Amino acid sequence: MSQRVQKFGFAAKATLLAGALVALGACSSIRESRGYVVDRTLQQAIQPGIDNQRSVEGTLGRPTFTSQYGDTTWYYISSVTGRKPFVRPRINTHSVMAIKFDETGNVASVDRSGIEQVVYLQPDGDKTPTLGRERGFLEDLFGNIGQVGQGGGPGGPGA
Repeated sequence: MSQRVQKFGFAAKATLLAGALVALGACSSIRESRGYVVDRTLQQAIQPGIDNQRSVEGTLGRPTFTSQYGDTTWYYISSVTGRKPFVRPRINTHSVMAIKFDETGNVASVDRSGIEQVVYLQPDGDKTPTLGRERGFLEDLFGNIGQVGQGGGPGGPGA
């Protein structure tokens, strides 16, 4: 009988240890890459006055997005975020490469920036202020009683 108790004790301890390892693994940080996958060698290969739009697209691929107004600029944006389960992700690394082109399509300049340019916005409350008057629940529910058929709408007076 004592051997059964020892075997059961070992099985219980092994199960408890396995459960603890799984729980610790679930608490580890999750890394996610978003946007352009950065290749430093390819980024360094882009040179103003030598490359054009076609060679940049051949080297780096299509941009994350392009400018809509002003000078033609292509943006390659990359972020690596890390988060723990049930927590909002945080940006670990962030890079933006802006390639400006001249009128003929040749590279005019290459600008790089990092996480120092990221702006964190905190919304002011959870409601968006709107113009007009505030209406309560009951006013919304009963506010239109007696209003049906009145006014200058289709089928109303003046039709």
